[in-house]
Amino acid sequence: MHSIIVENPGKIKKIIKIIETKLDVKIVYNRNRFDIKGQEYNEFIVEKIIRAIDFGFDAEDALLLANEEYSLQFLSIKDHTKKKNLQEVRSRIIGANGRAKGTIQELTGAIIVVHDNQVGIIVSSEHLDSAIQAIISLIQGSKHANVFAYLEKQNKILRKFDEEDLGLKVKE
Repeated sequence: MHSIIVENPGKIKKIIKIIETKLDVKIVYNRNRFDIKGQEYNEFIVEKIIRAIDFGFDAEDALLLANEEYSLQFLSIKDHTKKKNLQEVRSRIIGANGRAKGTIQELTGAIIVVHDNQVGIIVSSEHLDSAIQAIISLIQGSKHANVFAYLEKQNKILRKFDEEDLGLKVKE
């Protein structure tokens, strides 16, 4: 049995039945504590889903973690910058009208949430490294255009490997 204490239990309580059905577990809650009973692996996945929702992800996005291809990662902004003005760094990640965050999400398929001085990422394993590197680069002050170009290059590399793996590469 796993137990997890959360700050915002309201959103989690609303989807307990969905989680229980989807992952074959039993969840008992008391105030801000959730006890999860089920198979060890399912308990582990449910704990990640609850942590994601508590962090600020939508329930629908957090449920992607039930698929073993998806991963949840947290980055501390403070670990990657010496700047004192962390609001400026958060703004770089989000961008004007959310465009920087949106572009990273579009290029990697990631779901990104910035909360306080942390960045949460739900992303497929094939895009995990590039999404994390992109966010760290923005935190460290890289130009947005350079970060987006890096992600586009990574996508081309991934597509190339997919074509080769499937035997779709055109012979010249």
